Amino acid sequence: MASSSKPQTLLETFHSILRKRQAASALRTLTLAPPASIDFSSNDFLSLSTSSRLRTQFLQALHAHPAFPLGSSGSRLLDGNSLFAEKLESDIAAFHGAEAGLLFNSGYDANSGFFACVPQRGDVVVYDEFVHASVREGVRLSRCGKSIQFRHNCVKGLREVLKECVVGDEAVGSGKRNVFVAVESVYSMDGDLAPLRELVECLEEILPMGNGYLVVDEAHATGVLGPRGRGMVCDLGLESRVFARLHTFGKALACCGGMCLFCILCLVVADEYAERKRFCCAQKLRGSI
Repeated sequence: MASSSKPQTLLETFHSILRKRQAASALRTLTLAPPASIDFSSNDFLSLSTSSRLRTQFLQALHAHPAFPLGSSGSRLLDGNSLFAEKLESDIAAFHGAEAGLLFNSGYDANSGFFACVPQRGDVVVYDEFVHASVREGVRLSRCGKSIQFRHNCVKGLREVLKECVVGDEAVGSGKRNVFVAVESVYSMDGDLAPLRELVECLEEILPMGNGYLVVDEAHATGVLGPRGRGMVCDLGLESRVFARLHTFGKALACCGGMCLFCILCLVVADEYAERKRFCCAQKLRGSI
């Protein structure tokens, strides 16, 4: 006999799940910090968001480009591209010792866009268990055949996972299938640093055919670590041994946007296939200074 009770509506469902979060002290709300408060929780590591010098340079740049459109006219692949964006990509890539760079509207978009399109069908993605949610989303959207996490900052744990991949998949051992290893250089929750040199050496040892690719998220290292804030990869001289790097502008740099650094061919592939790039309106001057 069919139940005569009225089914729960969508809004009633919303009320129910929010009450559960509130009961678990997990319900978040928007707040405003008092003007005189001291910042111990934001990503504004260098206090540049309140820098009068940076604000002055920003306004000067606006005045220096009086005809520059403040809004976006569309995706860069259509009519939203600009010489300013291309020069910015070239300058940032050169600054970090990379072949090429590609701008995204945020660091989150850069991570998810990269992992959604670069791993090919059947490839393997191995990631640190504390890696950013944007990496996990990109992996979910990708065509990779398998994704595996390893213990946080544990070279031994990575070695075990890579060996399992080699033993369990002949294509990985023979170099026919790629393995991407995703880590952060600095992890924001505890502030601990990744053992990047040891991770690189482990990857090269277990996958000597060259089908292992380390991808380093430098979001929390940008502006803070390395010569002139270039990040940990540059600080350790690993530019040629790391496949791709992410830098974000929305943390220490007090701006908005993100950047993937990689080889020129990878740039072409990401520009062509990353939906986070193809279907997003282009950045303009306000987000790119």
